[in-house]
Amino acid sequence: MAVLAESGSNPDVDLLYDINGLAKDAPHWFDRAMEFVGEYGLLVAMVLLVVWCWWSVRRRGDEDAPATLAALVWAPLAATIAVLVNVPIRGFVERPRPFLTHQGLDVLVSGKTDYSFVSDHATITMALGVGLFVANRRIGLAGIGLALAEGFCRVYMGVHYPTDVIGGFALGTAVVLLLSPLATALLTPVMKAIESSPRAAWIVRKRSATVGVVPGTRTAVEPTDRDLAA
Repeated sequence: MAVLAESGSNPDVDLLYDINGLAKDAPHWFDRAMEFVGEYGLLVAMVLLVVWCWWSVRRRGDEDAPATLAALVWAPLAATIAVLVNVPIRGFVERPRPFLTHQGLDVLVSGKTDYSFVSDHATITMALGVGLFVANRRIGLAGIGLALAEGFCRVYMGVHYPTDVIGGFALGTAVVLLLSPLATALLTPVMKAIESSPRAAWIVRKRSATVGVVPGTRTAVEPTDRDLAA
């Protein structure tokens, strides 16, 4: 299939030049920072956000913890599936990177030789963001915000068209939401089984310590002589 955009006479390419043009006017140190953030930083931030969500759910330890953690586990699984789905899409569309077709772009990352549509980074981050939103809306909104920032960075760096990013957002969101009911139905029993395990229960909820119990003394549930007499 031919490339989706060959010239600068369409909004996709115009927006590419507008966003990437910001890199030409930015200081060198800022471009290097954007390069790191767009290539690695936001992905690491998304992983940390997933860990934070798990920690907060575990610490809260309410009755919905297994179902919430099932949705949380589904987020990285969905991101992996979405990237695998993207492999045949890239081969079918065969869209070159924008700097191979258009002149005058400020490319911050060299060595990109694969196809452009759709963006793996946008796919992964949006899948994680939407997956987090299914598990926890407040943290999920932060994750979606990071995904949007990732998409901007990829265009700013000159390695993707805006439609590459939009396609990645759509792919990641579709995989998460379409398969979420099935994934949750399969993963929730697994989380409940882990919760009931003496050794692995800490994964689902924080262990609560017994307060005020001294070895050798009676607990609140231990029957007393008066109770037996009654």
